[in-house]
Amino acid sequence: MGIIGKTDSQIEKIIQQEADRQEYELNLIASENIVSQAVMAAQGSILTNKYAEGYPARRYYGGCEYVDQAEDLAIERAKKLFKVEYANVQPHSGSGANMAAYFAVLNPGDRILAMDLSHGGHLTHGAAVSFSGKLYDFAHYGLSPETERIDLNQVEALAKKHRPKLIVAGASAYPRIIDFKGFSQIAKSVNALFMVDMAHIAGLVATGVHPSPVGFADLITSTTHKTLRGPRGGLILSSERYAKAIGSQIFPGIQGGPLMHVIAAKAIAFKEALGQSFTDYQKQVVKNASALAFVMMERGYKLISGGTDNHMVLVDFSQKDISGKDAEERLGRAGITVNKNTIPNEKRGPFVTSGIRIGLPLVTSRGMDEKASKRIAGFICDVLDDQENIEITAGKVKDLCLQYPLYKGK
Repeated sequence: MGIIGKTDSQIEKIIQQEADRQEYELNLIASENIVSQAVMAAQGSILTNKYAEGYPARRYYGGCEYVDQAEDLAIERAKKLFKVEYANVQPHSGSGANMAAYFAVLNPGDRILAMDLSHGGHLTHGAAVSFSGKLYDFAHYGLSPETERIDLNQVEALAKKHRPKLIVAGASAYPRIIDFKGFSQIAKSVNALFMVDMAHIAGLVATGVHPSPVGFADLITSTTHKTLRGPRGGLILSSERYAKAIGSQIFPGIQGGPLMHVIAAKAIAFKEALGQSFTDYQKQVVKNASALAFVMMERGYKLISGGTDNHMVLVDFSQKDISGKDAEERLGRAGITVNKNTIPNEKRGPFVTSGIRIGLPLVTSRGMDEKASKRIAGFICDVLDDQENIEITAGKVKDLCLQYPLYKGK
């Protein structure tokens, strides 16, 4: 980073401090991961200089012959990875991808049925503070109070009651397999379109570790980071039927020039995801999440739905004298980063909450296995059980991180 320091020593210092935080602490944010050095290099490449409004071979600027090749590669690899007819790799984010998808098939004021934010949904699934809640008429389904899982009988009853034009499946905090076929059948029964937001589970889907929505959903949106382990950005997949509508809503609908350096990085990430080692990685993520969940339940902590099928674990503190905010802060002091999270039928506010969300993708990228994940679970429980354990746990956390460097051989 010497070249940054020559221009801006303050930013260089901040970057180094963040690098140290990532290296020597355990990052258990479910929506974060570690990109490869090749992905980082592409994002910092000369492609950042190029303006390329439009699509390959249909640009509004000259000099796009090489960035066209990069975008074409990203598109073809995304289509191959997810086995779809159409891929738009230009969305800057998952939220932008959702916005474009809604705009492509709906009119403002149309009704949508999606998962409630406090039960594990997403801001763009109809939260009042989001564009989605402001522009569309949302109804929401939640989790069964008995099983703390999605109840398709409830979804079907709500679909028949509200007659939505679109049903959305997908979540930001749901630790179980989602039945896309079941959702699709419900959507067809009320003549609604079906959209899947697979931002969190895209890497699991790409490798068959989680069932794919392809063949069931009309529209599929995703981020390219999280379990997919690419650069921060968005993605939309569909059949050719919706290609023109989606393309025009991304540009010129809601975005201007695409980020060509990020699209090149997406192309690299998709290529990496097509390899066997990526499939092995996704399987290990799920094993690690299950191992951590087992230890936490053994130590007396309640988990939403009683465990996990995917990359995350949701801890419920509603019966304990601690909030999600307290837990996040305590664990942070021990070098363990998690995020506070609402639980179904939340009694506390969104800035306090009664739970935390724990994700295993990033530590698995570091090479950690089930044994290490069980140790991490022990660290978490030690700190939550007694604040007196924070200092000694912080030392154990750093020792574990030193055994699994972010980038080997760097």
